[in-house]
Amino acid sequence: MHTKEVNIGGVKIGGKNPIAIQSMTNTKTADVKATVKQILQLEEAGCEIIRCTVPDMESAQALVQIKKQIHIPLVADIHFDYRMAIAAMENGADKIRINPGNLGGAENLKKVVKIAKEREIPIRVGVNGGSLEADLLQTYGHTAKALSMSALRNVRYLEELGFEDIVVSIKASQVRRCVESYELFAKECTYPLHIGITEAGTIEDGSIKSALGLGILLYEGLGDTLRVSLTGDPVEEVHVAQKVLHFMGLRQFGIEFVSCPTCGRTNIDLIALANQAQKALAGIKKPIKVAIMGCVVNGPGEAKEADLGIAGGKGEGLLFRKGEILRKVPEDQLLSALVEEVKAYDPV
Repeated sequence: MHTKEVNIGGVKIGGKNPIAIQSMTNTKTADVKATVKQILQLEEAGCEIIRCTVPDMESAQALVQIKKQIHIPLVADIHFDYRMAIAAMENGADKIRINPGNLGGAENLKKVVKIAKEREIPIRVGVNGGSLEADLLQTYGHTAKALSMSALRNVRYLEELGFEDIVVSIKASQVRRCVESYELFAKECTYPLHIGITEAGTIEDGSIKSALGLGILLYEGLGDTLRVSLTGDPVEEVHVAQKVLHFMGLRQFGIEFVSCPTCGRTNIDLIALANQAQKALAGIKKPIKVAIMGCVVNGPGEAKEADLGIAGGKGEGLLFRKGEILRKVPEDQLLSALVEEVKAYDPV
């Protein structure tokens, strides 16, 4: 889906731009030192846009100092109090996330839009299952239809004020409902979409649930930015987001590993070998595929699409490139031989 391009503090989303990875701090925003520390960790992991909650004036004022020490766009998360939206923009927010319908009326929304226009700051219309309007709930219940109509209604509020620098998110914790909400909305508008499954859960469950929902949306061409919402270290959100985009073939984040699930033919400790290889090669950003296979019977053939790989045998294994065997290697040297070959490999 071709969407309108929006500039968020120098990071352009929508149009033909790459899908950007977002996360959100879980520190107290007013604690500048802790918040900056976490954002810098997220930057190192690959986060490209960061969101901070702004529940009070102290947090809004802290954005000035936070902005000076980070290198990615900063989004202010606003709920209910329009004054926090204005203060966040005045203190350097590159984008604000609001639900236009819960800012206390049309006059308050006008004040927010006025500042956003003057400063050319985009607004993300953020709708979720917990903030649906009473009339929509009464008519449609907790459904994808209600969520998409809420988003559309709030977008129209901004358009009526002459504001179109808009990003939209429609989040639910149920995968099907969330996906259907975005699908319905995308039929009506071409604003860039920030996608994600809200309240997805802990690291394991949340990663799986997010991968399902995001995978469907991305396959359908929907999504210009994304966040994987996990109950855990936000750095894990970035890692999972990268893997989702990588495995969907939408962006490249270093080495892609493939490995067989093991079977009765396996004569080496493949599980340990695969984990060791992934750890040893973690810092290499070459856009290549590496295979770790359990047996020499089918290994090179099954992994022939891999740029490089190893296949274990009895006391030795094979090192191969694009399905062609390079040489036999003693088992205790397989890992080091693979690492050496990867470092020397030129993917161009």
